[in-house]
Amino acid sequence: MSSFLDQLAFSISITGPICVMLALGVFFKRIELINENFIDVASKVVFQVTLPALLFLSIVQAKHDFSNSMSFIIFGVVANIVFFLFSTVTTKKFFKNAADQGVIIQGGFRSNSAIVGLAYVANAYGNSGVALAAIYVAATTMLYNIQAVITLTPKGNSNGTQALKVMLNTLRKNPLIISIVAGLICYLLSIPIPKIVSDAGHYFANMTLPLALLCTGGSLDLKAMNQDKGPTWFSSMNKLIFAPLFITLGGVMCGFSGQELGIIFLMSASPAAAASYVMARAMGGNYTLAANIIAVTTVFSLLTCTIGIFVLSSLNLF
Repeated sequence: MSSFLDQLAFSISITGPICVMLALGVFFKRIELINENFIDVASKVVFQVTLPALLFLSIVQAKHDFSNSMSFIIFGVVANIVFFLFSTVTTKKFFKNAADQGVIIQGGFRSNSAIVGLAYVANAYGNSGVALAAIYVAATTMLYNIQAVITLTPKGNSNGTQALKVMLNTLRKNPLIISIVAGLICYLLSIPIPKIVSDAGHYFANMTLPLALLCTGGSLDLKAMNQDKGPTWFSSMNKLIFAPLFITLGGVMCGFSGQELGIIFLMSASPAAAASYVMARAMGGNYTLAANIIAVTTVFSLLTCTIGIFVLSSLNLF
């Protein structure tokens, strides 16, 4: 009984603080302490400044040998490609004539790894985990964007090539990818970072997760969860149950354990990415459905992630 309670307490210690921050975001929005303008501006600050600073410093100051992690990154890419195919096939089977197939598919595979996923990893493994997870984020961010263009481009649409060019150009200017690449270069070449720059960067980095989670909570529209129930819950089930289950089992079968398996699980168990709403809107998809999927997965990932951590830690795999 004591062991059960210890494992449960450990699981809640990882997801609990994130739940509190999301709830505070909802509460602050309701009492109008924050508003849409604050959320919009703060989200841009996170994406363009504080999150890149966090990722850069985590890599530069890491004590992890990234050269030994290529198999981990390759597995993450391959596993996410396979699950993308699974999400596509199952969605087309159950929603054959749905005009929103692309949005449903995207909601099932695209994780909020850069915010919620990193928050889970930071709580579980600290800076060393964030450094390794940053490489995973870089690889999957590029992959998710390519997959989103493939699935959201209407069949036979001649604008698909143009959309792909826009997406590639966006990736090239993505602050997260730029900061991760810069961090790897500095790490591999042992380029020293001046203390004054490092200290200032840590001020920004320490703002990232609290500010991002408040904005995520403030952006949630819980009332919208009642709309498009069938597609929303189907996509959410793929994201919260099948993605972490299949990808984590694949990781176990490939011999991963400890921190690497924990990161694989936490990234795949993260809710649908906020970027899926932006991409759906830009590609002419049902962005209301995309927002519903984000809301449902964000709320319920706290439960499914806690259960997953409990099971993996009980099996000494986390």
